[in-house]
Amino acid sequence: MNKTEQAPTVVKRESKNRIRVDFERTSLLKRLQVKYISMFFLQRVIWVLFRLVLLIGISYVVIFPFFAKVSGSFMSPEDFIDSTVRMIPRAPTINTYNAIYVENDYVQALINTSILSLVAAVIQMFVCTFIGYGLSKFKFRGNSLVFIVVLFTLLIPHQTLQFSLFMKFRYFDFLGIVEFINKAMGATKDLTFNFINSEWYAPLIFLSVTGLAFKNGLYILVMRQFFKGVPDELEEAAYVDGAGVFRTYFTIILPNAIPMMVTIFLFAFTWQWTDEFYVQLFTTETGPYLMPRIVKIPRSLITNNAAATAAGTMYTAAIRSTCGLMIIAPLIVVYLIGQRFLIQGIERTGVVG
Repeated sequence: MNKTEQAPTVVKRESKNRIRVDFERTSLLKRLQVKYISMFFLQRVIWVLFRLVLLIGISYVVIFPFFAKVSGSFMSPEDFIDSTVRMIPRAPTINTYNAIYVENDYVQALINTSILSLVAAVIQMFVCTFIGYGLSKFKFRGNSLVFIVVLFTLLIPHQTLQFSLFMKFRYFDFLGIVEFINKAMGATKDLTFNFINSEWYAPLIFLSVTGLAFKNGLYILVMRQFFKGVPDELEEAAYVDGAGVFRTYFTIILPNAIPMMVTIFLFAFTWQWTDEFYVQLFTTETGPYLMPRIVKIPRSLITNNAAATAAGTMYTAAIRSTCGLMIIAPLIVVYLIGQRFLIQGIERTGVVG
């Protein structure tokens, strides 16, 4: 060691105890002066106050719009006319919720949307997990190209494919089989299938099965990144024991991927629940009744001056906001149930090999 260098000072436990005992023996006034009248304490106070103000400001920006919508959902038409009412309703009422529940067929929309979202989310969870595992663990010609195509699906706005998707399911012909049969038999009648307004949600289920549904590219990317972090030794040990590829996948890989699969399920369920684009594209007013269709003004709440006055416009906007709150209420329950798995899945998303 260089003579000019000094060894770091090491404070032994006995020295710390002696210093603490000496400090406790001093007078109370002296201890308060040493502890609170110092630059270190002042810096800590400033930092705590700055952090508190910052968090309060961020919380206000995030929570205030939601609180305003919740507060407005309990207001009566008289509260919107009264200029003294701001956030707290003077005469709280649940008439808005009751009218939406009864007149907008909330229960029917809840049941139909729950079935569709549950089926689509389960299918997308297993399909995207299977595809992500194949892209991460198997080296085959075209692997990189397939992954680039998956990423490309994230970049294309789904509005760009709107017309082609509609025509595909309006005149559905899987792999051109029907057209081939028509040409072979010389038939002139159109034998394609019309899946628009299908009661069993054929277009949405078909897109989920093929891994082409909304945000499926993101799910595949997430699962691929997760499986890259799974040690190859797990699979090699299973292969040595005589397990095949599928047995290894279902008995070794899937149990370890449950948190990520639940995360994918929650994302898929949520986005399908609130989806308007595909629902409006593949269904019309005569099709299945889903959640987006409850966003309308119940007849009992329509007033003659609703569109003529500012108060009426605000009341109409509050009704639509209440419809939105009733749509997302079941999602809050689903999140509360699966939040532990969701947090675990998000933590593992960035793990790569």
